[in-house]
Amino acid sequence: MKRRAILAFMLDRPGVLNKVSMLIRKKMYNVDTLTVCSARKPGLSRMTITLREDDPTRVAQVISQLEKFTEVVSVKELDTDHSYWREVAIVKLEIEGLHLESFQGRYNFEILNQQENEICILQVAGSTRKIDAFLEEIGQEHIIEIARTGVTALEK
Repeated sequence: MKRRAILAFMLDRPGVLNKVSMLIRKKMYNVDTLTVCSARKPGLSRMTITLREDDPTRVAQVISQLEKFTEVVSVKELDTDHSYWREVAIVKLEIEGLHLESFQGRYNFEILNQQENEICILQVAGSTRKIDAFLEEIGQEHIIEIARTGVTALEK
């Protein structure tokens, strides 16, 4: 299934996130990620919703339904060719330092904490594909815990 990103600007009011999630649930979509932050303009929030859907008419239907909410200022689908999609993962690993160094040039990560017993906590940033590749290459046997932010996107 194709991954889609919907960008919405809405009034920063209690209950708006719940209204949006209820709409998506009613339409039987499975949300991949949902990120919300303050927008540059005071009183507005910026929401990035990613979901997997091959049918563009179903995505257009969600956008059309969101536009009906009085709290929604604008909403549109982001084209992957004309936007940047990024996320951050914080990963706790049990891994030898030399093995970890072999990943340094290929992946964008920062060591947040390193303990003597070869347990370290990293912050990995980039596209979802790049983070997934990093985690796969590190190997499940080294991963203790993962926390991911979800995708956020910005038009070029």
